[in-house]
Amino acid sequence: MTNKETMEPCIGCGVQIQTSDPQGLGYTPENAYQKGLENGQVYCQRCFRLRNYNELQAAPLTDGDFLNLLSSIGETDALVVYVLDVFDAYGSVISGLKRFVGDNPILLVGNKVDLFPKSINKNKIKNWIEKLAKDYGLKPVDTLLVSGNKRYQIDLLLETIETLRKGKNVYVVGVTNVGKSTLINRIIQSLGDDRELITTSQFPGTTLDQIYIPFGDGTYLIDTPGIIHRHQITHYLSEKDVKKVLPQKELQPKTFQLNAEQTIFIGALARVDYKQGQRNSFTFYTPHQIELHRTKLAGADDFYPKHKGDLLTPPSGSQAAEEYPQLVASEFSIKEKSDIVIAGLGWVTIQNPGIVTVWTPKEVDVIVRKSIV
Repeated sequence: MTNKETMEPCIGCGVQIQTSDPQGLGYTPENAYQKGLENGQVYCQRCFRLRNYNELQAAPLTDGDFLNLLSSIGETDALVVYVLDVFDAYGSVISGLKRFVGDNPILLVGNKVDLFPKSINKNKIKNWIEKLAKDYGLKPVDTLLVSGNKRYQIDLLLETIETLRKGKNVYVVGVTNVGKSTLINRIIQSLGDDRELITTSQFPGTTLDQIYIPFGDGTYLIDTPGIIHRHQITHYLSEKDVKKVLPQKELQPKTFQLNAEQTIFIGALARVDYKQGQRNSFTFYTPHQIELHRTKLAGADDFYPKHKGDLLTPPSGSQAAEEYPQLVASEFSIKEKSDIVIAGLGWVTIQNPGIVTVWTPKEVDVIVRKSIV
């Protein structure tokens, strides 16, 4: 039996490989481990099944375990690459990041910029995420907009990292589902390796430990586990429904001309009531797989439980619908053209003043910002 202390970590999620306990973290059969050594790609059984069969085995780690893995960064001298999902910036903020990274410089990277309609000015997006970072006490040394999925600006990202790191290690941090591991795979490919080594998926907790990618000068690009953000709507959905909520291509806005006392359901995930105001334009920037349904406000309370899980999806099916949290109301007085953002689900742009109520699960963040469109 191979000595666990001498074994390679899983290249996919970073966890320490072991071959003795099939129920334990990092397990892989001995023959699979030896075969992985031969081809330079050692994966744990969990990563193997996720990569090949899209099956996720739950890991016995808590939110605190993931946060503890970040706690050592502030004690090092390194560059920190902080990845935000520009589609869900509020839902991808790490509260207290400054405490973890200490005085290390931060490169702010807005990923998934390809999801925004091409008509949206990218400088507006950049200025907006810089302001968001400032609101959380961060002063990034530079900000880039990229797309790991579309390979947009990856070479520029690598060049900027090389300039800013000054021969030091680089830590890549972010919450779950920001596309962090996909970005790192693209960087690996820019460095000359065309393989996708790091395991990627839409499931939280895919990366379990720090993964070290050598730069070639004795320093490393280090992928850290995604921090689980409980204020995103995805954490209340099944694996099947998560796929429908995470957009994979450019958003196609849908506009409704609403009179007061009309309601729009975003699947069964959320509800937007136009309570008071003149006839108004509501434009929804939400994943195209989620159907929007208009109805009268007066009947909305009865409409929701009757159609939740069938006409209104996701969540899909009666069991998933029953398990989805009860919706609670947040009321907003809109004074100017504004976006109401629902963490993990997108946003709705409201053209003119009015009173709007948004219904979501209690823990999901709902924020108003000046429109970026």
